[in-house]
Amino acid sequence: MTYIRVIDTGLRTGRENIAHDQAMVECRVEGLTPDSFKFIHFKPCALVGRHQSLSQELKLDACERLGVQTVRRVTGGGAIYLDEGQLGWALVCDRRILGTPHLADITREVCTAAAKGLSTLGIEAEFRPRNDIEVGGQKISGTGGFFDGNILIFQGTVLIDLNPERMMSVLNVPAHKLKKRELESAAQRVTCLRELLGYVPAIDDVQQAIVSGFESHFGFDMCAADLDPVEEERAKLIYDEEIGRDEFVREIDNPGARADVLSGTNEKGNLTAYIRLDGAKNDRIREVIFTGDVFVTPPRTLFDLEAHLRGKFVRDVRAHIASFFELADIGMISLQPSEFTDAIEDALS
Repeated sequence: MTYIRVIDTGLRTGRENIAHDQAMVECRVEGLTPDSFKFIHFKPCALVGRHQSLSQELKLDACERLGVQTVRRVTGGGAIYLDEGQLGWALVCDRRILGTPHLADITREVCTAAAKGLSTLGIEAEFRPRNDIEVGGQKISGTGGFFDGNILIFQGTVLIDLNPERMMSVLNVPAHKLKKRELESAAQRVTCLRELLGYVPAIDDVQQAIVSGFESHFGFDMCAADLDPVEEERAKLIYDEEIGRDEFVREIDNPGARADVLSGTNEKGNLTAYIRLDGAKNDRIREVIFTGDVFVTPPRTLFDLEAHLRGKFVRDVRAHIASFFELADIGMISLQPSEFTDAIEDALS
């Protein structure tokens, strides 16, 4: 039976929580800490995925006016709003204990475990590909993760109580997401435990339910433990040097603002390519930036692909993208290498 340490980091800002996530991964990679499961509590914040454009995903004026901190995650996926009404969780472990090395399979198994646990509260939660947990077709939990070597961090949130007006006031929800679900508002897409149960369950009860789901699905031996001082020290360093800095949060922000930038999307609309051309005939890629609601591991994959394509002839892009993905150990959920080419070709059309 695999031992999993269970910790609770208490109420923190979004940036503090993300810095602690990264610290847990680094400490586990270095063998300083065991496999762990963490519960996370957020002060009001709006988080964008690792590869998203900040001002395209968030209403920054509203965030500032309402005192909602803007945060960039180290995992992919879409923008979300979190506050004390939501509960975060994260599994940090050697991926080999889960019985599969692939991100898509791990997503299915971890989401199934979390759904089993939530269902013990008296709801019928189930995994919905690519990375959601739903009740009656409405989202109650979003998830995402990545690998650092063999070490996995897989995160999720549970909507316990929800203020849809506050959520909609700070998020720019892409039209393609609403159209796909035939919804007028993102608020129709989500639900929370208060709505489903008729009352707000105690946080301790929700946490115990989630733990029970992982124990029953994976056979883990999950025991409460204290935070390790080495994680806190590492988290402070990461916060000060990267995650807590505005420069990191704004690292990707409205890349299409320049007049010489072309943009295009894949057919699903969740991946955008921004391109600047070079050469006497504008037949080389000077720069390309990919943004979107995407899950790719390792986290630096898109940055490495962007560097790989600089200076390449436009006519050879499809071959260069194919070779990049063939030679690297890369995991993606609901995204194919050809879709990067599709987004570029759409920009050039």
